[in-house]
Amino acid sequence: MSIPAVIAKPPDRPHNLRDYETTRATFSWEDAAVRLMRFPDGRINIATEALDRHADGERAQQRAIRFLDRNLRPRDFTYAQLRAAANRFANLLAGLEIRRGERVATLLGRIPELYMTAFGALKAGAVCLPLFSAFGPEPLHARLDISGARVLVTTDRLYKRKVAVIRERLPQLRYVLLVREDGGDLPANTLDLQTLLDRASEHFATTPMQGEELALLHFTSGTTGKPKGVMHVHAAVVAHEVTARFALDLQDDDIYWCTADPGWVTGTSYGIIAPLVCGVSMIVDEEEFDAERWYAILANENVSIWYTAPTAIRMLMKAGLDLVRKHSYPKLRFLASVGEPLNPEGVMFGMRAFDKPFHDNWWQTETGGIMIANYAAMDIRPGSMGKPIPGIEASIIRKRDDTVDELPPNEVGELALKPGWPSMFRGYLNDEARYKKCFVGGWYLTGDLARRDADGYFWFVGRADDVIKSSGHLISPFEVESSLMMHPAVAQAGVIGVPDPIMGEVVKAFVELKPGFEAGEALNKAIMATARKLLGVAVAPREIAFATELPRTRSGKIMRRLLKARELGLPEGDLSTLESGA
Repeated sequence: MSIPAVIAKPPDRPHNLRDYETTRATFSWEDAAVRLMRFPDGRINIATEALDRHADGERAQQRAIRFLDRNLRPRDFTYAQLRAAANRFANLLAGLEIRRGERVATLLGRIPELYMTAFGALKAGAVCLPLFSAFGPEPLHARLDISGARVLVTTDRLYKRKVAVIRERLPQLRYVLLVREDGGDLPANTLDLQTLLDRASEHFATTPMQGEELALLHFTSGTTGKPKGVMHVHAAVVAHEVTARFALDLQDDDIYWCTADPGWVTGTSYGIIAPLVCGVSMIVDEEEFDAERWYAILANENVSIWYTAPTAIRMLMKAGLDLVRKHSYPKLRFLASVGEPLNPEGVMFGMRAFDKPFHDNWWQTETGGIMIANYAAMDIRPGSMGKPIPGIEASIIRKRDDTVDELPPNEVGELALKPGWPSMFRGYLNDEARYKKCFVGGWYLTGDLARRDADGYFWFVGRADDVIKSSGHLISPFEVESSLMMHPAVAQAGVIGVPDPIMGEVVKAFVELKPGFEAGEALNKAIMATARKLLGVAVAPREIAFATELPRTRSGKIMRRLLKARELGLPEGDLSTLESGA
């Protein structure tokens, strides 16, 4: 199947966003906030919007989450049951004298305790700090230390493997609460979570919070230095609800599955909060990626909305179409992707596998929610990020000292957003100077290079520090990687610029092959020929290297900066998010 320039929107159905231009013209964040705020004095709490208003209403006995264990056995929680469990944890925190604004960290897999503790912390007015369970001891130490976390909820296995060795270096960490998996004696200086929950009441009056009070703390890594603590407030829930309805088209009768780990911002914003705010039923798979398992879940659980990542899509592509055709998916109506730009080939894989395209969208940890998206009722241009969410003003700019110039269509510049949306981050923890540098001339500068076409679609070019400058031209590594993946042997590709005395930089590609293909000179030439045909000689790679496995973050992004550092013998920087073994 060739890749068309445009995939026409499907026949009309009652999508949440049916007329993009009209909605943009009439939308206001103020109206959206009034619709959600549940306390008479205007105060708000994320947990009230996600749990209390449903548990007190018609959805009390509706399934909120179905957890699937390793054998695909389900365990269901209604909204009323999930609220009761969260209330027990909120009461537990009160018994431990955890005060409003103190940090409660979770180091857990996708198990029920993660969701009840996250909402319980928010109910109590504490700050929820999700941590990725695959982190090693040192990345965990950095995040727990920088955040000043007072409570950590984890499993006894993770504690013994990763936390016990750093516990003495965390004097601010007062309590470690364990989900028991191994049995046996309780490790010293820890508490049994279930024992404490059994003693706690399931009734708790959720703490009313000011919209600007801190609710969530996420960490993101830079190329150098320590991880940055990104601060989000309770008012962010307004954007969680709006973007889930507009960009993901969540509706009351949907069964929704977000495959992102809750240790990352996607897994929190759209894997914990947004779907429950929207009142849908959510699937949570406790196991990691397995193509056959995923197809079975989509079919057997009647998933209607599926939100996943480009890396997962590429892995499904690598597994071939035979697996997908073992099942049928009559309820599946909308596929979405986030985490890094989705190559056009990935968009079209959705058409081959499900007769529906994947809809890419763009946002960052700092934005807290989806900012630019391809919508259910809008034509898709494969490879494009789409158009801004109603309420979001985006532009392509060029920075000049303390001012910016907005660029015309099809010129490459930095993607910038006008501040003011509710989920915009309110700072980097303990680093106000770094936060202020993100804002110039009335714009938030994202650090991503992009262009906007004449019809208002935005196209990702690359991180500002990833873009390759060759003979005066700016070359998008994403564009080169997408073209390389058009060759049937290529599973994944990572592209960097390497110094050249004449051209400044030239393109070098690292390629991971699909099963059944062997690296060699003939295949190298064939892939190179495909790239030159699609890109032209000036943009195509000058060199292709085969890699058994490309370095990726645990959230699936190809680490171009690490490829470049290893190629040039440069310092590798912060590797805390590196996928183990890569």
